[in-house]
Amino acid sequence: MSTTAVSTSPNSPTPAADQVFAFADLEIGAAAAEQWPHADVDLGDHVPSVTGYVRRITVDGRALYAKYSLLGVSLVSLLRGACGPWPQVREAQRKYVLRPDALIEREAAQLRFLLATGHPRVCPVAGVQRGVLFTEHVDGASLAQLLLDRPARSADLLAGVFDQLRSLHHPPAVRRLGPAGVIGERGIAGTFQRKFNGLSGPAYVQRLGAGRCPAADRDEIVAVLRQVVVRLHRLRARVLPSSPRRVLAYGDLKPEHVLYPDDGPPVFIDPGLLLAGTAVDAAKLISRTVLTLAASRPGSETGKHLVHGIGAFAGTRMNGLSVKSRRAWLRELLALWLMDTVNILTTYLSAPAELPLPALGNALVGRAVDLCRMVGRISTDLAAGGDISAVWDGALGHAQAVAA
Repeated sequence: MSTTAVSTSPNSPTPAADQVFAFADLEIGAAAAEQWPHADVDLGDHVPSVTGYVRRITVDGRALYAKYSLLGVSLVSLLRGACGPWPQVREAQRKYVLRPDALIEREAAQLRFLLATGHPRVCPVAGVQRGVLFTEHVDGASLAQLLLDRPARSADLLAGVFDQLRSLHHPPAVRRLGPAGVIGERGIAGTFQRKFNGLSGPAYVQRLGAGRCPAADRDEIVAVLRQVVVRLHRLRARVLPSSPRRVLAYGDLKPEHVLYPDDGPPVFIDPGLLLAGTAVDAAKLISRTVLTLAASRPGSETGKHLVHGIGAFAGTRMNGLSVKSRRAWLRELLALWLMDTVNILTTYLSAPAELPLPALGNALVGRAVDLCRMVGRISTDLAAGGDISAVWDGALGHAQAVAA
């Protein structure tokens, strides 16, 4: 199946979503034909994402997911023209998929590494061809759904997820994976620095919400986030350790990436293993759990239970630390939580209107003003340098208010 079958507009300054999706579909179909030459292959639904292109697929009735990454960048960046016009992107992609360090190759290597290690349990790799990663479908409720359904158990659920990562969070795991296998570009602080650095950062913030938010909301979102980004840049230099104790973090630790089948421990999908400080996985999980609350708005009682569970979970992560170390870790956790929330919220707000967002993304765009106010208040308190325990308690209070 030829990749040249997709029509393009050479004069277009940016790739169009329909061009990109049609090209990715051809590549997925060609990859499936190479992987299973005699099988009956059917492409299923497109799974909306702002990062890679994902489709459900069945091979002789076997349910799989097919994931395709263009140049290792997000679909938002690609469609905004970060990699040039479509003909240039397509030519660069032809070479990119042949590289051993292409993003899909590293994702496949990480899944195989975790499968060999045995912990955490991950979805099996069904095949890798032409820059397409095929993985097995996993049944079961997600951690996000369980947290909303059983909020009184949230502390145990969050702690249970971290128990599965214990072997990753010890130094020997770093040596087993090797430096070539990490996906460091997904780190929270590094992503924040790339998005909001230099002259392009303020211009990026100024365009947030175009085509997705009412004008009045946009004005407040831009005004608040402009101040938040400045605060977080200063906090990044002051709060984040310059030489943290680096462990192997799961990276993309989101409640929707942890699934609970009926036959045992949870199954993790979409790893983004990277070398990072010990607070990174906790910060990502807390950030995305709060965003799950904001998107679903389950009410005050559920919000109270869940936020209490987040507090208890963070408390267990600090067991055994000295008072000084607890304060430093909590400052780092808060700074990373805020950076991650700003990272993903601004990605959704900057997505072109033609790019379908996941349900969570659409819901968060609708709550963007409330979320910006939340990160504005927490970042103000954190930047003031007061008692960190009081700042933490205040942050949990703001998170609970967003859920109500």
